[in-house]
This record gives sequence, C-alpha cells and structure tokens, in this order.
Amino acid sequence: MAALGRDTAPRRYALPLPARRAMAARALLAALSAALGLFASAGKMKIVEEPNTFGLNNPFLPQTNRLQPKMSPSAVSGPAHLFRLAGKCFSFVESTYKYEFCPFHNVTQHEQTFRWNAYSGILGIWQEWEIDNNTFVGMWMKEGDSCETKSRQTKVHLVCGKSNKLAYVSEPSTCVYSLTFETPLVCHPHSLLVYPTLTEALQRKWDEAEQLLYDELITNQGYKKILKEIFEEAGLLKATEENEVEKQSKKITLEFETVEKCSKEYKQLSEEIKKLRVLLGQHGIAYKGNLGEFFGIILFRCCLLRM
Repeated sequence: MAALGRDTAPRRYALPLPARRAMAARALLAALSAALGLFASAGKMKIVEEPNTFGLNNPFLPQTNRLQPKMSPSAVSGPAHLFRLAGKCFSFVESTYKYEFCPFHNVTQHEQTFRWNAYSGILGIWQEWEIDNNTFVGMWMKEGDSCETKSRQTKVHLVCGKSNKLAYVSEPSTCVYSLTFETPLVCHPHSLLVYPTLTEALQRKWDEAEQLLYDELITNQGYKKILKEIFEEAGLLKATEENEVEKQSKKITLEFETVEKCSKEYKQLSEEIKKLRVLLGQHGIAYKGNLGEFFGIILFRCCLLRM
C-alpha cells in the first residue's frame, strides 16, 4: 500500500535540455524554409517591359516637354489600295528601342528602359513619295525632332510580304533612318506604278511631255521638270517654298515649255515691235533701235529656263 499523504497522480517530467534544443532548431528551420519558399516564388514573377513613362512622356510635365510635331502630315496620296493602311500603326523592337510606323502619319522611337530621361521622339512626319522611273520607291517622313543642326527623317521601303509588318530598321547616316515595311499590298508587279494613280488631265500632260521628248523638242532636263510639276500637282511630291514662288512668278513672267512655243512667241513679238516702230515713226517719236534685241534676249533666256 502506498504511504499515506503521498501523491498518487501521474507526474509530468520536463524534457531533457538536449531534446528541447533539438525541437527549437527544427522549428527554426521550418520557419526559414517557409520564408525562402516565398522569396523563391516571388523571384519567378514575370516582369513585362513597357515604355518608360518618365522624361518626355511624363504626363505631369508641361505639354511643351512632350512629343510635339513640327508640322501636320501631308494628305494621303499614291496608290489607292494602300490607303487602307492609314490610321494603323506597326511596331518593331530592336535592343532597347521600340519603333512605330504609322503610314501616312509619322514614325516614332521609344527607349524601352526605366531611366528617368529615356528617349521618346519623332523620327519623321509623312511628307512625300520618292519616285523613280514611274515607280513609287519609298515614303519619306521628314521634319522629325531636331538633331544637332537638322531634323530627323526616315525613308520607308515597301516590299512584298505575307502580312503587314515592320521588318527592319537601320540608321545609315546620323539622324537619317531607313525602315522596311512588308505588305502583301505591293506584291503585284504593277502595284507601285505612278501613272495609273494620276487624273486623266495629268496623264495627258505626261503623254504630251513624252512626245515632246521623243521629238527632241525638249531636253531630258526639261522633261524631268515637267514630271516634277505633274507629281506636285497630284500631291505626290511636296512643293518647296522656292517652287511656290516660281509658280506665282509664272503669272507675270514669260516662260515656255518647248522651243517651238518659244519661237512662235518670238515671231509674234517681233511683228508687234515692227508695228510699234511704224506707229512711232508716223507720229515723229524717236525710239531706241535695240528694243527688239532686248525682248529677244528675254525670250531666249525664258526658253533656256524651261529647258
């Protein structure tokens, strides 16, 4: 029998010190493993690159510090089947730069970094076609952002492709860029011919110039000048300020497209001068004998200008 007064209930004995230390170590390792697991899963998060919103694209900066075109784009022109590209944009990423081509509007470049002053700018605004041998050979985007003493400009080459996409970008010279745009719209051999895009009146004018050149009534230089005027009138080329001044001066100056027209005008003027001499003589008014020579020189120079 148990002695009176002795506690017969079971007693709890504390774990030995080494066991307690082992349990604490296991708990610590479990906590560290859980923390490392969370860190590892966070490291696998996908980071999506987007154009930097700082610098020139920062909406909190004054509007004057953001992208500002120097001019409005020219009107849509050229082959009618390409007009469907207007209002659309196509991008191309190379290294840390994203290029965007918007046909008949502009070309832009965006630096894909998180620098506070990442570059975003205009590489050119739609201006005119480049034409060679009755063919549209490229679209010129000019008057882009300033680059030292000049403006950035871009030539876009249109080549046959299975889909519409911007395929290649280069900078052949400082601040002059070259883009290659692939599209199935130019795969037909006649898709980039200039003549079919002209009005009937301009086509007739071109036909007349061809005939004059064939008959050797105008020089090759005079022929090219007529074609340039045709393309400007059609809106395919943008007339320079000098050309605009020249067009205005045509209203008050004597200019002739062919040697034949020049000779005809010279004969008519000579006849008028003879009549004036007779009339002056009848009234006893003296005149200078080099008057006809003076007008002849003017006509001759006008003929040379047109050639």
